[in-house]
Amino acid sequence: MDFIDKLKEIKEKYNKITEKLSDPEITSKQDQLIKLSKERSDLEDIVVAYNKYMKVISEIKGNEEIINSSDDKDLTDLAETELDELNVTRDELEEKIKLLLIPKDPDDDKNVILEIRAGTGGEEAGLFAGDLFRMYSRFAELKGWTVELIDINEAAMGGIKEVVCALRGKDVYGDLKFESGVHRVQRVPATEASGRVHTSAASVVVLPEVEDVEVEIDHNDLRIDVYRSGGAGGQNVNKVETAIRITHLPTGIVVQCQDERSQLKNRQKAMKVLKARLYDIKMHEQNSQMAATRKSMVKSGDRSDKIRTYNFPQNRVTDHRIGLTLYNLSNIIEGELFELIEKIQIADRTEKLKAG
Repeated sequence: MDFIDKLKEIKEKYNKITEKLSDPEITSKQDQLIKLSKERSDLEDIVVAYNKYMKVISEIKGNEEIINSSDDKDLTDLAETELDELNVTRDELEEKIKLLLIPKDPDDDKNVILEIRAGTGGEEAGLFAGDLFRMYSRFAELKGWTVELIDINEAAMGGIKEVVCALRGKDVYGDLKFESGVHRVQRVPATEASGRVHTSAASVVVLPEVEDVEVEIDHNDLRIDVYRSGGAGGQNVNKVETAIRITHLPTGIVVQCQDERSQLKNRQKAMKVLKARLYDIKMHEQNSQMAATRKSMVKSGDRSDKIRTYNFPQNRVTDHRIGLTLYNLSNIIEGELFELIEKIQIADRTEKLKAG
């Protein structure tokens, strides 16, 4: 097959990196060690699949030799049965390897800025936004990521009007980038006496967190306002002006942060969010031409897209982009997003493979 040579090259590269990682000269240099470890990690899944594939190919040849040379009918019958199973395994591994060979999004290993806002539906939309924040926080916990709150605007009955936070860990953007869009909920609100199902919505935005070198900001383009943090009263209210609001004048983007008691820390957090939003605009402009030429099964996360419906009476979650329905909403809302995210990632890779 045409990808065998490419797989051999990848395995050779993987083996060379593994050798380098045992070299004391390399292990003493932290920056090189981190870079090589990441390169090795990125190749590992492909190498494991390639090793399995070559083992299956070897077993197929062995069974074919038995079928062609043995006079023992029982043995050849057994070899033919095994051969059918091996051919299926080979085809499955070929498809898996093709997907793994698709170039990785360079942003996949980045941390993210996650923004959730209540949409249509009044108090119930605020409660749903709170549920989504809890769902992603729980998923982050299961993945071993950290969650850092940047700004939160709470609503009545324990709901959330808006929340902005940073999620940090391994491949955070790669796992969450398809969560951007409008999420819709169908359920009976706690305040509904007649038991009628209501529909409300919340929007989710997932932005890759970027380094200073990736986004240049002219500080003359910024208006920075300082004010006192709001709060529930008592000791929690800041007596000094530590909350920060930054307006990026050319784009009109406004970012605020009042989570920390330190004005400096709030300013640093707000700047991270601003850079992520500006980077998102920059990448959207670069990708718009490419996106127009390829009709993707998994949308780019346009804010207007209704991407998913959570139906509580039926314990059902439907992702409208790939036509996937799962009947385990009670687990998903508790943060068990693994199956859902994996199926969306596979659909995206498959679509890219078709597009060539």
